[in-house]
Amino acid sequence: MEARELDLILKTIQTEVKLRGFSKATVKSYVLYNKKFLEFIEKKPNEIIEQDVKLYLAERLDDGLSTKSLALIKAALAFYYNEILGNKFEIKTPKIKKSTPVVLTKQEVSMLFSHIKNPQYLLMLQMYYACGLRLSECITLKVKDIDTLENVVWVRDGKGGKDRMSILSKNLSQSLKNHIESSGKKKDSFLFVNRYGNPFNPRTIQKVIEKAKHDSGIHKDVHIHTLRHSFATHLLEAGTDIRHIQELLGHSDLSTTQIYTTVSNQELKKIKSPLD
Repeated sequence: MEARELDLILKTIQTEVKLRGFSKATVKSYVLYNKKFLEFIEKKPNEIIEQDVKLYLAERLDDGLSTKSLALIKAALAFYYNEILGNKFEIKTPKIKKSTPVVLTKQEVSMLFSHIKNPQYLLMLQMYYACGLRLSECITLKVKDIDTLENVVWVRDGKGGKDRMSILSKNLSQSLKNHIESSGKKKDSFLFVNRYGNPFNPRTIQKVIEKAKHDSGIHKDVHIHTLRHSFATHLLEAGTDIRHIQELLGHSDLSTTQIYTTVSNQELKKIKSPLD
């Protein structure tokens, strides 16, 4: 296949995914996985059969790809060959393994924060934990999304293109006010920006939390999403209704939120072992 023809196909996929309202990350993934598939199979799209897709997915599985990544590739290919081209390929892949999320104790959260010296980084990470935000949601927050009077934060165009409200810590309200006033930010300004006035690169924030984890001596596998997991688990342990937590996290399916019951179960933890 000529490079120009491939570019046109990928442009079509990009346009269609955008029109469905998918996130930028999904657009990028769908284009990338379809490109890799076509380079692997060396056929034109109208020559592709169901077995070609199965062969490619089996190859990726042999490469040791996770079931989650494999499911994403399948979704990308099914979107183009079924949704756009009108095929009816029936492709099954292994179910995604649901691992128990890593959660920090409240003491570990405090330890982590105590090792972050940059005030803006600290405020950002406190927002992740206090509001249960996703990485992309926090770095794109704007001043107008923060309501310090009602103590709520509005997540605009979150996962699935939905707006939602989450809680804002009263302890953070004054710090946020000071941050906004000292920087002279306007309502449409991003809440957190780097030295160039742009939203932070996600990798920058991940490096901050990795350093804080190392400096605090925490041995758990800690990522920025760990703060979101900890937010949900600590709310559950405090007796918050799981459906309310579902809304705060922006989960469309309650079963996604229920994974936190496996790491909470405060009553079960109180049971003494027969050996004790």
